Amino acid sequence: MTAASDSTLFPQVAAATQFPAAPEGADAVLDGLDPEQREVATALHGPVCVLAGAGTGKTRAITHRIAYGVRAGILQPSTVLAVTFTARAAGEMRGRLRQLGAAGVQARTFHSAALRQLQYFWPKAVGGDVPRLLERKVQLVAEAAARCRIRLDRNELRDVTGEIEWSKVTQTVPADYPAALHKAGREAPRDPAEIGQIYGTYEQLKRDRGAIDFEDVLLLTVGVLQDRHDIAEQVRAQYQHFVVDEYQDVSPLQQRLLDLWLGERDNLCVVGDASQTIYSFTGATPEHLLNFRTRHPDATVVKLVRDYRSTPQVVHLANGLLSQARGRAAEHRLELISQRDAGPEPTYVEYGDEPAEAEGTARRIRDLIAAGVPASGIAVLFRINAQSEVYEQALADLGVPYQLRGAERFFERPEVREAGVKLRGAARFGANDALLDDAVDLPSEVRAVLSDMGWTSVPPAGSGAVRDRWESLAALVRLAEDFAKARPAATLADLVAELDERANAQHAPTVEGVTLASFHAAKGLEWDAVFLVGLTEGMMPITYAKTDEQVEEERRLLYVGVTRARLHLGLSWSLSRSPGGRAVRRPSRFLDGLRPGSGGGARRAAAGAAGGIERGAGGAKGASRRRSRSPARCRVCGKTLTDAGEMKLMRCDGCPCELDEALYERLRDWRAERARQLGQPAYCVFTDKTLMAIAEAVPGTEGELAGIPGVGARKLGRFGADVLTLCAGEEPVPAADEPSEDDLPEGGARSSGKSSEK
Repeated sequence: MTAASDSTLFPQVAAATQFPAAPEGADAVLDGLDPEQREVATALHGPVCVLAGAGTGKTRAITHRIAYGVRAGILQPSTVLAVTFTARAAGEMRGRLRQLGAAGVQARTFHSAALRQLQYFWPKAVGGDVPRLLERKVQLVAEAAARCRIRLDRNELRDVTGEIEWSKVTQTVPADYPAALHKAGREAPRDPAEIGQIYGTYEQLKRDRGAIDFEDVLLLTVGVLQDRHDIAEQVRAQYQHFVVDEYQDVSPLQQRLLDLWLGERDNLCVVGDASQTIYSFTGATPEHLLNFRTRHPDATVVKLVRDYRSTPQVVHLANGLLSQARGRAAEHRLELISQRDAGPEPTYVEYGDEPAEAEGTARRIRDLIAAGVPASGIAVLFRINAQSEVYEQALADLGVPYQLRGAERFFERPEVREAGVKLRGAARFGANDALLDDAVDLPSEVRAVLSDMGWTSVPPAGSGAVRDRWESLAALVRLAEDFAKARPAATLADLVAELDERANAQHAPTVEGVTLASFHAAKGLEWDAVFLVGLTEGMMPITYAKTDEQVEEERRLLYVGVTRARLHLGLSWSLSRSPGGRAVRRPSRFLDGLRPGSGGGARRAAAGAAGGIERGAGGAKGASRRRSRSPARCRVCGKTLTDAGEMKLMRCDGCPCELDEALYERLRDWRAERARQLGQPAYCVFTDKTLMAIAEAVPGTEGELAGIPGVGARKLGRFGADVLTLCAGEEPVPAADEPSEDDLPEGGARSSGKSSEK
């Protein structure tokens, strides 16, 4: 996982380490900003609306705005409240403000800011202690359903919980749920009356047990500020200047809270992009962003369209994707302009099945790492979390480290906590610690302390818990090295203090490993190389996206995925779920007119070999570019072929078959023996369709064999001689060699005993 950094987004700004020196004065804060960002940074009074496209440096603009105001003496740090939507984003904002010399500014999520106020004012407004906060509401929803004598399976329980959350952020009470559902054009996961009944019972259970949930935090804070004008005025006296990031994701309830914080004032800066609205299922709506100028006619509106993140090739694809969008958000789309040098073209790869797609993606990732791209600079993004398993297996098979986005926070990991305790102890009593006798500088001290926990300079093989633990400790070592470069005189105690500050801000160091994440979880992040996988109809857009607006949100979700990539971008899909399955899937409609060989509404491009047909530039530097192929045609009747099985045979299923049955049986027997020797399923050598195509064509040369779909260059080199010998009516010499990691068949799945079925 690699968050945006100034050195990556803005090459003109030198930030060699994670610890750049703070600007010397207010004017220095503005150095390196482009004209539009500078306009944002210096517009410190009245309403300001920043329409910021992906990769245009919006976080940079608003943090420099706050820092400039503080350093110039215009804003007092304690009177500024910056709110965003994730603890990670808030932590990153606090970290940047600290680096800019503007420590003391409150940067929080809506829920965190509201909870803090609720805890402070509850004794005065209500009396007693604040009710207990539910960490997870699912269990109580399940109990509420049971009391209503309604059976919910696991998926229904999750969906009903989501409906309750939506109802609360849209300020809908249980009795009004069915009507609100109809008005919003929202499709309920089951009978609306039943959901309303469960919702009401859930609320009663909470009251009976003196508990509140996260939505209640906002609702109760709104209630206190509405009913107690004295408390509202106290809050407004504390906070006089507000900044809201990701404003397109504000819900009606959050907007109500923001209005109460503001009162009659207008010192508000909002930042957002309607084209990145991807959380409407939680109640988020871009209407507040789109209507900002209507509500504030005198607002300063600044558009950020200079994309510092992505190459022109990636930006061109992103713009093209949105050019097909419809609806109000699309009317306000921003046309991005890349500020980077040209890079490789995005690649489009079609695979026969999901395991082949996962293994093909894993091999491309391995090649990128070999070419110098760090594992932490690579991500695989998918529509739903259930898709991750096959990619975890494929990466593990190749020894590529990975991490799941949305897993435990870095500073909450047991090994990180243990390391903190040991480093603190070494800082306090290091003079008497024999571990540090040979340490000559800060990094070597850290390495010595962590070696006692099992850290070594060489990572352990494979993946799993041992590798995860090593990666956490390695991240601390790298942080110490950067810290020492920035502050040569720093001590171990200084590093411990830095770790404490980062833990409080949730400003985690980089962990080496390929990121596996859903499109939603990737929002706000970026990587050097991004692979968008599983891009088929039914998955992108997801099958339950029925209305035009739901489909458009799916398009925006893909746009978010595309714009996460700095340099390398791969898009792929598979024609079937499992090896040997029917090739009935087709690429996402969102790619029509964008991928080579497809026009708007064009039919699916021809499928190719099991390893996939790759169109455009290769991923890694120096990777070979595969030939674009013309549409496959039946060699009997000349009809264009679109079915993967027919394309392997190079004829329609209904056209006459010229199969040499005796050769076909010899090929099957040979394949079974080779698969046994390799310890792999038979289809990993050649599929049945490929064997049939060989038995029909009876090739006599390597060139003729290579022309059969399903026979890639690697398979030709590995199995070609045997196949040609069989076609000549002779028996091949038995193979004795064992496969190495690099010898895995092109497009074939390694046998892992782990099902890819979802």
